[in-house]
Amino acid sequence: LAALGEQDKSLAELTGRLNRYASSGEVNSTVHDQPDRMRAVRAAFSGREGVTFDELDGLTVDLGNGSWFNLRASNTEPLLRLNVEAPDEPTVASLRDEVLAIVRG
Repeated sequence: LAALGEQDKSLAELTGRLNRYASSGEVNSTVHDQPDRMRAVRAAFSGREGVTFDELDGLTVDLGNGSWFNLRASNTEPLLRLNVEAPDEPTVASLRDEVLAIVRG
């Protein structure tokens, strides 16, 4: 905070230069076979070049192009929760729709 106080620009001006990512927000899907749906999503993305996976908190898929998503099961409800981030809104929408087609399919 002290460093911010020494700046001659507002916080909004300082952060305005940062690259912003578009995000989907949390999208919930009611599914009763959560592990199967998550395996299907992983399988759908596993053959793609540059894609990496992390299973620390659900399934996080990094597409290697600045886009990623996290799919995790709710601990209290029969839900899968999806969060998508990408450099722009059209990419978020496309990736969200692709994952939801698998989850809800």
